[in-house]
Amino acid sequence: MTLPESVKNRIAALPLWQGDVTIALLKGGISNESYVVEDAKRRYVVRFGHDYPFHHVFRDREAMTADAAYRAGFAPELFHAGDGVMVTAFLGAHTYGASDVRANIPRVAEMIRQFHTTMPEHILGPGFMFWVFHVIRDYARTLQKGASRMAPHLGTYLAIAAEMEAAQRPLPIIFSHNDLLPANILDDGNRLWLIDFEYAGFSTAMFDLAGLASNARLDDDESEALLAAYFKSSPDRALKRAHAAMQCASLLREAMWSMVSELYLSAPGVDYVAYTTENLQRLENALDHYRTEYGK
Repeated sequence: MTLPESVKNRIAALPLWQGDVTIALLKGGISNESYVVEDAKRRYVVRFGHDYPFHHVFRDREAMTADAAYRAGFAPELFHAGDGVMVTAFLGAHTYGASDVRANIPRVAEMIRQFHTTMPEHILGPGFMFWVFHVIRDYARTLQKGASRMAPHLGTYLAIAAEMEAAQRPLPIIFSHNDLLPANILDDGNRLWLIDFEYAGFSTAMFDLAGLASNARLDDDESEALLAAYFKSSPDRALKRAHAAMQCASLLREAMWSMVSELYLSAPGVDYVAYTTENLQRLENALDHYRTEYGK
């Protein structure tokens, strides 16, 4: 693929490189543009992305978190952040897919637990709380104000969110990633890494555990194994119910994220309408499963 001159010039202007650079598009992601850049010394990932207040994404907070995650030993080194550009080390590691998560549930659960409990001591400045049910309510306001095509359905979505929030149980406050797509987990052959901290913030463990289970398409037994590995004991019915409810909330949030993105984002090759439809169908299936198992 031929890169636009504007991209090449913007990257070349960064005050980081030693000698000439080569630039290649890094595939993946549905809201940011990323490139692999190699100079005479090493390879880097350069990612373009602006503040997205409609998604509660602020790049200064993301950069702080990425640097904290590097210092805590979970993320690649951060070399530059500013003016809508973030530059980190390129690890050359294997990017996880759903099958990798399913094959490494105890290993992934331990990494997540360590991230949750270690990160708070490295976070600087004002804390940020990610509570998916607040996000859903705020997305509903954004969609209503933006005259979204999905506005007639917002009452239904808010009722689902209230139902799933009522099924939650108290858990300790930790620092969570909040975007645990399999592709945000990397394996260099020796250890696991995390990337992409746009939505990271203080929360409970349940959203990360449910989001990962949903994104990796874990079945009931695999989800129970994830909970058991994370909490180091077999989950009771209340915990499994909260997890299943949070999976529904995760899918609803992803669908509404896509609805908001329909209004305000445009990424090359991304069909947000189709992504909305896909997540609403998955939500319908998850809701049917939840209500069959636990009632309404």
